[in-house]
Amino acid sequence: MQIQVNTGNGIENKESLERWADAELRQQLHRFAEEVTRVEVHLSDENAARGGQADKRCTMEARLAGHAPIATSQDAPTQDEAFRGALDKLKRALDTAIGKRTDHRDRTTIRTAGIDTGLGD
Repeated sequence: MQIQVNTGNGIENKESLERWADAELRQQLHRFAEEVTRVEVHLSDENAARGGQADKRCTMEARLAGHAPIATSQDAPTQDEAFRGALDKLKRALDTAIGKRTDHRDRTTIRTAGIDTGLGD
């Protein structure tokens, strides 16, 4: 899984932030490592020096092999909250997308378990 962290104006400590984000993403997304080929993170300060209630934004985009990219975004008062919020949304979106790709038709259900259909199964 390739991870790319991009920062906008107003974001400091880019190198340490990149190392932290890389480690956090690898830990939190380890169960999706086989399906996710790349994750892009965009961190920005929307209001720069003016501040504000939720002026930090984190956008994440995950690319799955054979699937459209999945993107999430979170605005928050701090970089950490924005990052963690976008990551939580991304994990839920990946669960949904990967769950839809699996074949559910091969399962036995309680409606058909033990019923003779007369088809010579």
